[in-house]
Amino acid sequence: MPEGYDERKNVSKHILPTSANLLGLCFILINFLKLWKMDKKLDMIIDKFVGVSIVVFLIASVLSYMSMRARKNAVFYERVADIVFLVGLFFITIISVMITFEII
Repeated sequence: MPEGYDERKNVSKHILPTSANLLGLCFILINFLKLWKMDKKLDMIIDKFVGVSIVVFLIASVLSYMSMRARKNAVFYERVADIVFLVGLFFITIISVMITFEII
């Protein structure tokens, strides 16, 4: 690991499996939304949010893996993965609220 790297702050080992699980959840959610009949406009918007979430969690997974494998920029990759992961959680929260309350 790079100099000045604090092992206690190594969140990549947590981000990778969690973002991979949430990525799978997004795929299940897309299939569920296809079966569930709701307003066309709401369905289209939620589909877009789920699509963005899939991409965001994929990026978080890749960056987390890169931070575990890299020697030079491990801390940078981990910080970016952490931020991207939090953005993905924000999107999942928005999706959940939209489905629950059928907001639009």
